[in-house]
Amino acid sequence: MVNADIHVLDRGALKCDYNYMMEGHVLATYDEQNPDTDYSEIPVWSLVIDHPEGTILWDTGSHHDALDGHWPEGLSQAFYPYDAHEHRLDDDLEAAGFGIDDIDYVFQTHLHLDHAGGLEFFDGTDVPVFVHEREIKFAYYSANTPKGSGAYILDDFDHDLNWQILHADREQHFTDVEFIRFPGHTPGLTGTMIHLDDHGTVIFTGDQVYMTDNLEHEIPLGAPLIWGKTEWFDSLQRIKELQRRYEAEVVVGHDPEQFETIREGWVS
Repeated sequence: MVNADIHVLDRGALKCDYNYMMEGHVLATYDEQNPDTDYSEIPVWSLVIDHPEGTILWDTGSHHDALDGHWPEGLSQAFYPYDAHEHRLDDDLEAAGFGIDDIDYVFQTHLHLDHAGGLEFFDGTDVPVFVHEREIKFAYYSANTPKGSGAYILDDFDHDLNWQILHADREQHFTDVEFIRFPGHTPGLTGTMIHLDDHGTVIFTGDQVYMTDNLEHEIPLGAPLIWGKTEWFDSLQRIKELQRRYEAEVVVGHDPEQFETIREGWVS
């Protein structure tokens, strides 16, 4: 167990069709052949892990110019980042009592547009940026070809960064903080398990799991946002096994109700 504090940064929100969050969330029936979709808001957030061995920024959120041309129109329409301009990374850090210069390390669960948009603040610095090998390869492949995933924006991550590449499925670089690859949403998506002195074990799934219903009822993500369904189910079982083994709290990627319960973070 480590004596660390975890602060939650509100990085704005997206508006989208919940069929992206959960496969088959709204389906037609014979009597209701054109049901209304569930179009609503999901939170975007980052963490600041104040660890004895350094201050770690966990994900960097959406780019603050998402609606001003940084995101392609099609992606803005699908995942409308209506308040991104109010959530510059440096401002959100300052609101939590931190500055860019306070960040010793950055950890990226993956490099999709709502998670890697603040990496530009570390361009040209020596701040180590952790990301999995499978993720960075897939991100560049996707952003430079018509294949792969359309949710990567090259300008988010194609910077002069001090990349620290994770190669294994489980790696520990800080005491009682383990980076664990959970492929499914993307091939290199990596979550984090932290054993805290005062709060026990917390597992951050990243976007491997969007909503608590994905976790509890094993409902897959919507088809456009799942790279490998078999891999997704395997990773979900791995998360649930870790949850059982450590009696862990599991924090998912974009659940509005759960987000309201974690705003205060895990602070001693």
